[in-house]
Amino acid sequence: MVVVLGIESTAHTFGVGIATEHGNILANANRTYVPPSGGIKPSEAAEHHSRVAAAVLRQALQEAGLGIGDVDAIAVALGPGMGPCLRVGATLARYLALKFNKPLVPVNHAVAHIEVALLSTGMRDPVVVYVAGGNTIITAFNEGRYRIFGETLDIPLGNCLDAFAREAGLGFPGVPKVEELARRGSRYIEMPYVVKGQDLSYSGLLTYTIKLYREGKYPLEDICFSLVETAYSMLVEVTERALAHTGKREVVLTGGVARSEILASKLELMARARGASFARVLGELAGDNGAMIAYTGALAYSGGVTINVEDSRIKPMWRLDEVDIPWRR
Repeated sequence: MVVVLGIESTAHTFGVGIATEHGNILANANRTYVPPSGGIKPSEAAEHHSRVAAAVLRQALQEAGLGIGDVDAIAVALGPGMGPCLRVGATLARYLALKFNKPLVPVNHAVAHIEVALLSTGMRDPVVVYVAGGNTIITAFNEGRYRIFGETLDIPLGNCLDAFAREAGLGFPGVPKVEELARRGSRYIEMPYVVKGQDLSYSGLLTYTIKLYREGKYPLEDICFSLVETAYSMLVEVTERALAHTGKREVVLTGGVARSEILASKLELMARARGASFARVLGELAGDNGAMIAYTGALAYSGGVTINVEDSRIKPMWRLDEVDIPWRR
């Protein structure tokens, strides 16, 4: 058994987790930057991460009842994410690896969301729907990598809803605020529904929704209802196509938007209609967190994955399908 300390700092959350390759999560300490207004400003989020890093590291070690010398390796999310934020986590990980002579393990943030979802749901070979503020991807494992069977062509689903929430003065994070109003809506307003093969486009939908809001012709509840229905139905459609194409019998929802009861219910209905099982990651493992980096880092380290400190550059645009997955067959 190996014990790995993992560091997450790709966006608004700075997290430190400690886990084993068997899925024992020993610690999961996280602090989240909440912007005073508007969206996340990478430079301000990075300043937040720098301020809280030492305290979060101490908290994780205390939760696990370990010293830094007790861990076998240091894992860090090198991407994808916001450059200034990624640098904070990478700098701390390099320091710990060098000072305490520990192997350094590179982790792809998207892969970590998938692996922790498989751990928490018990699913073995699903179509994975990964939806967050910064990502919208439908993927499945095949021949050594997670292959992408659909993705956003422009902005992610979470970003679409967050951006509309800012425009409407609903605050951050926007997804739960938009959904709360959507539940009160009753009239569906025709909206741009853009599915191109296996891929999605949300920018036109966002632009149109903001236009409707500014015109003031419809109640905000109906606009939110129509936005949520359209955006989620697009995602369910491409997920169903991926399920039919791959022939898999499981669907897993992961990422911050996995907290959405509305989206989960739509995906579950679709999966059931196709004779497939559905599950989603829940609780503190849905959003960005240090535990998912630690657990995926432990899997990777057990599979022989390490990186030299001098080669550990951040990769803000690191794609999911560029990552070899030697620990999964």
